[in-house]
Amino acid sequence: MSPREIPGVLLVGSPSTSVRGIANHTGRPLPGSVLVVEALGPELYDTIVRSAAVVCSGGGRTGHMESLCRSRGIPVLRIPHAELVGLVGEVTVRTDRESVTLGESEVSVNSVEYPTVTPDDLRSVCVVIADATDIQSTNAIQPRVDQVTSFFIREEFVCLSSGLSPLDALRAGIPEAERYGAAIGAELCAIVDQLVPGQRLVMRLLDLRSDDAAQITNDVDVDHESNPELGLHGARWLLHEPNYPHAFRALRAHVREHLGPDFDRLNFAVPFINDQDEFLRLRERLELPDDVPLSVFVETPAAVHSVTEFCEAGASEIFMGTKDLTQFYLAADRGNHRVASSYQTRHPAVMSGLRQSVEAGRRAGVPVHVFALGADVGYYFKHLPTDRFMMCTAELRQLALEAHESR
Repeated sequence: MSPREIPGVLLVGSPSTSVRGIANHTGRPLPGSVLVVEALGPELYDTIVRSAAVVCSGGGRTGHMESLCRSRGIPVLRIPHAELVGLVGEVTVRTDRESVTLGESEVSVNSVEYPTVTPDDLRSVCVVIADATDIQSTNAIQPRVDQVTSFFIREEFVCLSSGLSPLDALRAGIPEAERYGAAIGAELCAIVDQLVPGQRLVMRLLDLRSDDAAQITNDVDVDHESNPELGLHGARWLLHEPNYPHAFRALRAHVREHLGPDFDRLNFAVPFINDQDEFLRLRERLELPDDVPLSVFVETPAAVHSVTEFCEAGASEIFMGTKDLTQFYLAADRGNHRVASSYQTRHPAVMSGLRQSVEAGRRAGVPVHVFALGADVGYYFKHLPTDRFMMCTAELRQLALEAHESR
């Protein structure tokens, strides 16, 4: 009997067209297995990073955990919910066929096809990482990619990789908030130690939506929000949370003490922000001196229209969060597969917003990095006036490999 093949939708690709492993329904880490789960969430972090592939029945291409998989080259396939229970024993995820096969299956190692743009075409690459191992694997790419000037990490990923529960700590009072900040600082110092000369680390400040926070919080009741994507998170949450400034001061104090002259190799970015007023209020609340860089993560249409004002207010760098920006421009939930056809990262409205932001940054002399999924790098490079990009390690490695093989 020939192996049974179940068709699906590929959410995250992989350099290999076939990934084989034992189906893992437990939710517990099983290195090299294929995680089978209804949906990916932060509570599965340890399991995800140890999996060879993921098969799920919900989610979209640009969810936070899907982005984690993308950074590690872990393919994610979505199939009908009723098919999950039948995935037992050895299975093979076929990225080329967007399917999963039960039983023995011929394994192919052909690479996926990427656009014709090379690292040498780019002035600067900011690599999105989940922990220090991503820096090691990026700097181990051969031939070496000298265009990698910075690495970008979310504070919530630092928490997940180190077992920290931010809301539990922040709501337990100032001493616990300060201990949390120092712990984050220690993790960042360890990451900075992996940088090579000419590289720096940018941490995006804590941005926990209520639905994600509820899954990784033990002692705090998280208020339910009917629409967490548009709820109390990002800059508005940082301006609202009483003890975050105490944690941030402790973080900076720890980093300054332990990094010494390398302290300036660590920068910070404000998430989910709309305008100059929020930017200035947050700088003041965090007690950042004027000479301390603070960058902005642009992911709402309001922020696009505020790029010039961000630059005037002293933003040191602009990062274009294309995944959320696409969602909000097109009113298409990036995690809802039912509207996947409406979620278009090359839509004229999205391209207009990206172009407007890049041009505003160029006029102000402020660097603008545009996040691009692997399939979009070449398109953005051709249609936007920029050669500064953000991407994941696995996609950068593939670009470097394609460029090397074409020589």
